[in-house]
Amino acid sequence: MVAACHCKECQKLSTSAFSITAIVNTDSVKFKGAMKDWNRVADSGEVNGAKFCPSCGNRIYHFNPNEPDKLKLKPSNLSDTRIIKPTIHVWVSEKQEWFEIPEGVKTFNKQP
Repeated sequence: MVAACHCKECQKLSTSAFSITAIVNTDSVKFKGAMKDWNRVADSGEVNGAKFCPSCGNRIYHFNPNEPDKLKLKPSNLSDTRIIKPTIHVWVSEKQEWFEIPEGVKTFNKQP
């Protein structure tokens, strides 16, 4: 699943109208090199952790410590970005008014 998140936090993170995240199984990706940690408590009360590159500052992925089998990969870091096509849009209650969500894509006012 590839999600476009329109929450204010993701707008700040991406410095754009939304952030794109691909939900993947932890065992389906491998990483090389050291990463730094960041986290915050989400509206749900769950921890939203992140790993980012200490050299450039790009977020590589987000994770919930209570769901160790899933990663929220930031796919714009991939060398082949052709797979990036959001299948859902979340937090559309906070989306920028000027952005038009394509027809036929599932939307959620908050987190599904």
